[in-house]
Formats: sequence, structure tokens, C-alpha cells
Amino acid sequence: MINSFITYALVLMVVLGFMIFFHELGHFMAAKLFGVRVLSFALGFGKRLLHFERGGTDYRINALPFGGYVKMAGDDPSEVREGHPEEFLSRPRWQRFVIVLMGPAMNALLAVALPAGLYMFHFQKPAYLEEPARIGDVEPDSPAARAALQPGDLIVRLGGLRNPKWEDVAIETITDAGETVPLGVLRGGQVLTMTLTPRAEGPNREGYAGWYPYWPVVVDKIEPGLPAAQAGLQPGDEIVKLDGQEILYWPRFSDALQLSKGKPVELAFLRQGKELHAELKPVYIEQMGDTRWRIGVDFRRDVVVRRLPLGEAISASLKDNLRICAATFDLLGKIVTRRMSTRSLAGPIGIAQITGEAYKAGIPDLLMVVSMISLQLGIFNLLPIPVLDGGVILLLLIESVMRRDMSLEVKARVVQAGLVFLLLLAVFVMYNDIIKMLRPS
Repeated sequence: MINSFITYALVLMVVLGFMIFFHELGHFMAAKLFGVRVLSFALGFGKRLLHFERGGTDYRINALPFGGYVKMAGDDPSEVREGHPEEFLSRPRWQRFVIVLMGPAMNALLAVALPAGLYMFHFQKPAYLEEPARIGDVEPDSPAARAALQPGDLIVRLGGLRNPKWEDVAIETITDAGETVPLGVLRGGQVLTMTLTPRAEGPNREGYAGWYPYWPVVVDKIEPGLPAAQAGLQPGDEIVKLDGQEILYWPRFSDALQLSKGKPVELAFLRQGKELHAELKPVYIEQMGDTRWRIGVDFRRDVVVRRLPLGEAISASLKDNLRICAATFDLLGKIVTRRMSTRSLAGPIGIAQITGEAYKAGIPDLLMVVSMISLQLGIFNLLPIPVLDGGVILLLLIESVMRRDMSLEVKARVVQAGLVFLLLLAVFVMYNDIIKMLRPS
């Protein structure tokens, strides 16, 4: 437990340091471009550990690794200004706007670049995610079951989505916890209109519908000497029925075998378009430490694995990030309007757990998590909260409409209010993380 905590903390420090470097680099490059004097460029806060000076800028690494900053001449309205043209507040508003915006922009760039680079060497996802949202199975007593959905139904409308793929459905469902969502499904050549109310589940109170994708039961391997081999099943056969019950989602086949408790079962399977039948008697055997009723088959888990050219890699990454971005704003809107639980927010503890688990899963998973967190960091910094980049941008827009700068006293009060808000938010998300650890369901 302690080792895991230390690992998670170290991974989080590296990840945050990496993302903050890019964020602050954006501010730094824009400031240098417009001739603003940069006094210091730091990673971390507190006591200075390492530093060097170049071009009038003190580059430093500080003791506390969580955070970082770029200090520009004249960027603090509460400090005495000399009125020098190299000061931040002396530059035209549009230049200040660009300097502030470049931080979140670099986070967004990093969020796109990491998956794009990964996709050029290894693009992998379950094939069903890119397919139309045809339902393969419905969990009993789930929201989908209460909506009278059935295996084989094709989702043609979910909220504002039209003809969605499973990738879209998964994100939409998560953010619709507790909300009644219009639903349209194609069944028997007719479009049926109904509603679905995903229920909130798990520590993050995410929406759960209780449906599973169409994932055909296609035989991949046959184990010699076991019932499937004895009955003549072959790799490539698609099992469509078990004891007359249609099976459209391969994990359900194993569940049904367990319920048979060793009684003979009748299979209907397709081979080269022709339906064949076979009767098998499951055997109760152990495999890799797991003893279950088996017939001796492994099923094909279709996964898209390929390398994408640069253009396709960037396009795929952009689509993924736009999808996440839309879901994030949808989630924030529902939290603000109290249509979704604040438990879906994650603080430092939650982020450390996510990044630590991704690190253990492998570099590809870690890169995808870093990309997602970088995007979230960029979005968070654009929120119109004083002290954050979004708050500075909002003040610049207000001043542009007023055609004059606000007084230093007003700006100081706004900054103070922003600091108090961020402090309260930090306490809340930390408390939120602890509650989710103590009460995971």
C-alpha cells in the first residue's frame, strides 16, 4: 500500500511537472515574442534548488514540485510599476491576451501531440467502438432493461446524438447520470421512440445504462480433446444461439454455460453462411487458477491494431480530444446546475491514482492519461476564475469593452477573491478524493 502510494506520488510529480513545463513555456514564448521582460521561469514553488540566468531571465527549479510559474515584469497589478514598455501591463491588450492564452493552448497542443505520436506507432482500440451502436446484451434490472431495450436494437438517437457509434454512446451515458434522455432505436425495421435515465454509480457517480455492445461470438481457438473439438467446431465459426437463446455478446456465452451446471447444451453456429447445430456437454475443469464449466473454445476479441500515417494520426487525436472536450464542458455545466454530482470531480489524490495505475499498465496508457489530464488542465485554466488564465482573459475583455483599464484596487480585490475561491476548491476536491476512497460505491 505504501509502495503504491509512493509510486503514484512520484508519477504524478513527473506528469504534472511535464505538463506545467509546457503550459508555462507557452506564456514564456509569447512574452519573449512581444518583448516582455521575463524575470524568472520556474518549475515548482518554494526554495530555489537549481538555477541559471540567461537573457535577463532566472531559470529555476524549486523545492515544491507541484506547480510552476513565469514571472514577468509588471504582471502584478498590486506591485509598483515603472511604466516601462517591457512590462506586461504596458503591452497592448491583444498582446497580453495572446500571452495569457498561450498557456492553455500549449496544454491543448500537448494533448493532441501525445496521442498522435503514439498512433503513428501503435493505434489500438476495440473494434466495436468504431461501429454503430447496436446493443448486444442488456443487464437485468438496469436502466436499459427498464427502458424495454432488447439485444439487437440499433441506437439511432441518444440525446443530441444521431446514429452514434459506441465511442460516442459511452461518453454521453457517463455525463447523463440521473437525466432522462430521449432515445430512438431501430428494431424490426421500425424506429421506436423511448427514454433512458442512466443511474449514477461508482465513486465518481458516473452514468450507467446497463447495455453492452454487439460483439459476435466468433470462435478463435479450439482446445483439443474438449467438447467443442469433439463436436467439430472450427476457428471462424460464429455461435449465434445457445439452447435456442440468441447470443450477441460473447461474454454472455460463458455466463450461460455456468448456469447450465454441466447439462448438455445445444449450439447453433454459422459456418460460411450456413447454420449448423451441435450438442455439447460442458466439463468442469481448471484453467489458469480458475475452475469453471467449459467447452474448450477461445473467442475472437476483435481489436483494431495498426499504425496511422501522420495526417490520420493527428486527425484521430483531434477527434478524441474534441470528444473529451465536449464531454468536459457538458459535465461542468451539469455540475454547476446541480444535475450531476460533484463526486465526479477529481483532486490531486484521484489524479495520482489514475496516473499511477496508467503507469503500471504501460507507457501507451500513461501517455493517453497524460494527454487527457493536459487537456483538462488547459480547460480548467480557461475557466473565468480570477488568478487563472481565464480570469485574466475575462478582465482583458471587460477592459476592451470599457476601453480603459480597471483600477489597481479593483484588480487586487478580484485577485484576492480568486485566491480564496481556489483555496476552497482545493480543500473541497481533496475532501472529495478522501470520501471516494473511504466510500467507493
